[in-house]
Amino acid sequence: MALPLMPKATAVWLVENTSLSFEQIAAFCGMHSLEVQAIADGEVAVGMVGLDPIANGQLTKAEIERCEKNQDLRLKLLVADLPQVASRSKGPRYTPITKRGDKPDAIAWLLKHHPELSDAQICRLIGTTKPTIAAVRDRTHWNVANIKPRGPVMLGLCSQRELEEALALAIRRGGVPRPPEEAENLYGEDQDDDSYSSEREDAR
Repeated sequence: MALPLMPKATAVWLVENTSLSFEQIAAFCGMHSLEVQAIADGEVAVGMVGLDPIANGQLTKAEIERCEKNQDLRLKLLVADLPQVASRSKGPRYTPITKRGDKPDAIAWLLKHHPELSDAQICRLIGTTKPTIAAVRDRTHWNVANIKPRGPVMLGLCSQRELEEALALAIRRGGVPRPPEEAENLYGEDQDDDSYSSEREDAR
Protein backbone atom coordinates (compact mmCIF):
# COMPACT_ATOMS: atom_id res chain seq x y z
CA MET A 1 0.00 0.00 0.00
CA ALA A 2 1.34 3.41 -0.99
CA LEU A 3 1.89 5.82 1.89
CA PRO A 4 1.74 9.62 1.90
CA LEU A 5 4.88 11.70 1.95
CA MET A 6 6.17 11.98 5.54
CA PRO A 7 3.44 9.82 7.11
CA LYS A 8 3.90 10.98 10.70
CA ALA A 9 3.83 14.69 9.80
CA THR A 10 0.73 13.99 7.70
CA ALA A 11 -0.87 12.21 10.66
CA VAL A 12 -0.14 15.24 12.85
CA TRP A 13 -1.96 17.49 10.37
CA LEU A 14 -4.94 15.14 10.09
CA VAL A 15 -5.24 14.89 13.88
CA GLU A 16 -5.15 18.67 14.24
CA ASN A 17 -7.35 19.62 11.30
CA THR A 18 -9.95 16.89 10.78
CA SER A 19 -12.45 14.80 12.72
CA LEU A 20 -11.22 11.55 11.21
CA SER A 21 -10.92 8.61 13.60
CA PHE A 22 -7.56 7.38 14.82
CA GLU A 23 -8.11 4.18 12.83
CA GLN A 24 -8.74 6.10 9.61
CA ILE A 25 -5.63 8.23 10.05
CA ALA A 26 -3.56 5.19 11.01
CA ALA A 27 -4.69 3.25 7.94
CA PHE A 28 -3.88 6.15 5.62
CA CYS A 29 -0.46 6.86 7.15
CA GLY A 30 0.62 3.25 7.68
CA MET A 31 0.73 3.63 11.44
CA HIS A 32 -0.83 1.94 14.46
CA SER A 33 -3.96 3.59 15.84
CA LEU A 34 -2.31 3.76 19.28
CA GLU A 35 0.51 5.83 17.83
CA VAL A 36 -2.02 8.21 16.28
CA GLN A 37 -3.76 8.44 19.64
CA ALA A 38 -0.39 9.20 21.25
CA ILE A 39 0.04 12.05 18.76
CA ALA A 40 -3.37 13.41 19.73
CA ASP A 41 -2.44 13.12 23.42
CA GLY A 42 0.81 15.01 22.88
CA GLU A 43 3.00 12.03 23.76
CA VAL A 44 4.50 11.47 20.29
CA ALA A 45 5.73 13.86 17.58
CA VAL A 46 5.80 16.73 20.07
CA GLY A 47 6.62 19.95 18.23
CA MET A 48 6.42 18.32 14.80
CA VAL A 49 4.88 20.57 12.15
CA GLY A 50 2.00 18.89 10.36
CA LEU A 51 2.19 18.31 6.62
CA ASP A 52 -0.97 19.28 4.72
CA PRO A 53 -1.84 16.39 2.36
CA ILE A 54 -4.30 18.61 0.49
CA ALA A 55 -1.67 21.24 -0.29
CA ASN A 56 0.79 18.66 -1.60
CA GLY A 57 -1.81 16.91 -3.74
CA GLN A 58 -2.11 13.65 -1.84
CA LEU A 59 -5.71 14.14 -0.68
CA THR A 60 -8.69 16.25 -1.60
CA LYS A 61 -10.90 18.12 0.83
CA ALA A 62 -13.86 16.20 -0.56
CA GLU A 63 -12.16 12.88 0.22
CA ILE A 64 -11.54 13.93 3.82
CA GLU A 65 -15.14 15.09 4.21
CA ARG A 66 -16.39 11.82 2.72
CA CYS A 67 -14.53 9.80 5.33
CA GLU A 68 -15.41 12.14 8.19
CA LYS A 69 -19.07 11.25 7.62
CA ASN A 70 -18.45 7.51 7.90
CA GLN A 71 -15.69 6.09 10.09
CA ASP A 72 -15.87 2.76 8.26
CA LEU A 73 -14.51 4.39 5.11
CA ARG A 74 -10.80 4.70 4.36
CA LEU A 75 -8.98 7.60 2.75
CA LYS A 76 -7.70 7.04 -0.77
CA LEU A 77 -4.29 8.45 -1.61
CA LEU A 78 -4.02 10.44 -4.83
CA VAL A 79 -1.15 8.92 -6.76
CA ALA A 80 0.72 11.35 -8.97
CA ASP A 81 1.72 10.20 -12.43
CA LEU A 82 5.41 10.20 -11.58
CA PRO A 83 8.05 7.48 -11.76
CA GLN A 84 8.48 5.52 -8.56
CA VAL A 85 11.58 6.22 -6.55
CA ALA A 86 13.87 3.23 -6.66
CA SER A 87 14.06 1.58 -3.27
CA ARG A 88 17.43 0.98 -1.69
CA SER A 89 18.59 -2.59 -2.04
CA LYS A 90 19.02 -4.67 1.08
CA GLY A 91 22.43 -4.85 2.62
CA PRO A 92 24.74 -2.65 4.68
CA ARG A 93 24.18 1.07 4.27
CA TYR A 94 27.22 2.89 2.96
CA THR A 95 28.22 5.77 5.20
CA PRO A 96 30.85 8.32 4.14
CA ILE A 97 33.99 8.16 6.25
CA THR A 98 33.41 11.71 7.47
CA LYS A 99 30.08 10.69 9.02
CA ARG A 100 31.04 7.36 10.56
CA GLY A 101 32.13 9.00 13.77
CA ASP A 102 28.60 10.38 14.17
CA LYS A 103 26.96 6.97 14.44
CA PRO A 104 27.36 6.56 18.24
CA ASP A 105 25.67 9.96 18.69
CA ALA A 106 22.79 8.83 16.48
CA ILE A 107 22.52 5.52 18.35
CA ALA A 108 22.35 7.35 21.68
CA TRP A 109 19.60 9.60 20.32
CA LEU A 110 17.57 6.68 18.99
CA LEU A 111 17.92 4.74 22.25
CA LYS A 112 16.80 7.81 24.16
CA HIS A 113 13.85 8.89 22.03
CA HIS A 114 12.73 5.71 20.28
CA PRO A 115 13.31 2.60 22.42
CA GLU A 116 10.53 0.92 20.44
CA LEU A 117 13.07 0.41 17.63
CA SER A 118 14.79 -2.96 17.68
CA ASP A 119 18.57 -3.20 17.43
CA ALA A 120 18.15 -4.75 13.97
CA GLN A 121 16.12 -1.73 12.84
CA ILE A 122 18.75 0.69 14.13
CA CYS A 123 21.42 -1.31 12.29
CA ARG A 124 19.54 -1.02 9.01
CA LEU A 125 18.58 2.61 9.57
CA ILE A 126 22.04 4.06 10.11
CA GLY A 127 24.32 1.22 9.02
CA THR A 128 25.78 0.19 12.35
CA THR A 129 26.25 -3.10 14.23
CA LYS A 130 24.57 -4.68 17.24
CA PRO A 131 27.80 -4.72 19.30
CA THR A 132 28.15 -0.97 18.76
CA ILE A 133 24.55 -0.39 19.85
CA ALA A 134 25.13 -2.54 22.95
CA ALA A 135 28.29 -0.60 23.79
CA VAL A 136 26.49 2.74 23.55
CA ARG A 137 23.56 1.43 25.59
CA ASP A 138 25.83 0.00 28.30
CA ARG A 139 28.18 3.00 28.21
CA THR A 140 31.14 0.75 27.41
CA HIS A 141 31.81 2.34 24.01
CA TRP A 142 35.46 3.31 23.59
CA ASN A 143 34.48 6.92 22.88
CA VAL A 144 31.73 7.18 25.51
CA ALA A 145 33.24 10.37 26.93
CA ASN A 146 32.45 12.25 23.73
CA ILE A 147 29.04 10.83 22.82
CA LYS A 148 26.24 13.39 22.54
CA PRO A 149 22.74 12.25 21.47
CA ARG A 150 22.04 13.76 18.04
CA GLY A 151 19.31 12.87 15.58
CA PRO A 152 20.32 10.66 12.63
CA VAL A 153 18.32 12.80 10.20
CA MET A 154 20.19 15.93 11.27
CA LEU A 155 23.46 14.03 10.93
CA GLY A 156 22.56 12.85 7.43
CA LEU A 157 22.66 9.15 8.35
CA CYS A 158 19.09 8.52 7.21
CA SER A 159 16.13 10.44 5.82
CA GLN A 160 13.11 11.61 7.81
CA ARG A 161 10.93 9.25 5.80
CA GLU A 162 13.15 6.25 6.54
CA LEU A 163 13.04 7.08 10.24
CA GLU A 164 9.25 7.44 10.24
CA GLU A 165 8.80 4.17 8.34
CA ALA A 166 11.02 2.36 10.85
CA LEU A 167 9.03 3.82 13.76
CA ALA A 168 5.72 2.86 12.17
CA LEU A 169 6.96 -0.70 11.69
CA ALA A 170 8.17 -0.85 15.30
CA ILE A 171 4.76 0.27 16.56
CA ARG A 172 2.99 -2.32 14.41
CA ARG A 173 5.24 -4.97 15.92
CA GLY A 174 4.21 -3.96 19.41
CA GLY A 175 6.87 -1.44 20.35
CA VAL A 176 5.74 1.18 22.86
CA PRO A 177 6.95 4.80 22.50
CA ARG A 178 8.74 6.07 25.59
CA PRO A 179 6.92 8.91 27.42
CA PRO A 180 8.80 12.23 27.06
CA GLU A 181 9.68 12.42 30.76
CA GLU A 182 11.25 8.95 30.72
CA ALA A 183 13.19 9.72 27.57
CA GLU A 184 14.55 12.86 29.18
CA ASN A 185 15.96 10.81 32.05
CA LEU A 186 17.60 8.19 29.84
CA TYR A 187 20.46 10.25 28.43
CA GLY A 188 19.82 13.75 29.74
CA GLU A 189 19.77 16.77 27.46
CA ASP A 190 20.50 16.38 23.76
CA GLN A 191 23.69 17.98 22.43
CA ASP A 192 25.00 18.58 25.96
CA ASP A 193 24.23 15.39 27.82
CA ASP A 194 24.99 15.70 31.55
CA SER A 195 25.85 12.05 32.09
CA TYR A 196 28.30 12.03 29.22
CA SER A 197 29.68 15.39 30.32
CA SER A 198 30.55 13.97 33.73
CA GLU A 199 32.36 11.08 32.09
CA ARG A 200 34.29 13.52 29.93
CA GLU A 201 35.42 15.28 33.09
CA ASP A 202 36.52 11.95 34.60
CA ALA A 203 38.41 11.10 31.43
CA ARG A 204 40.46 14.25 31.80
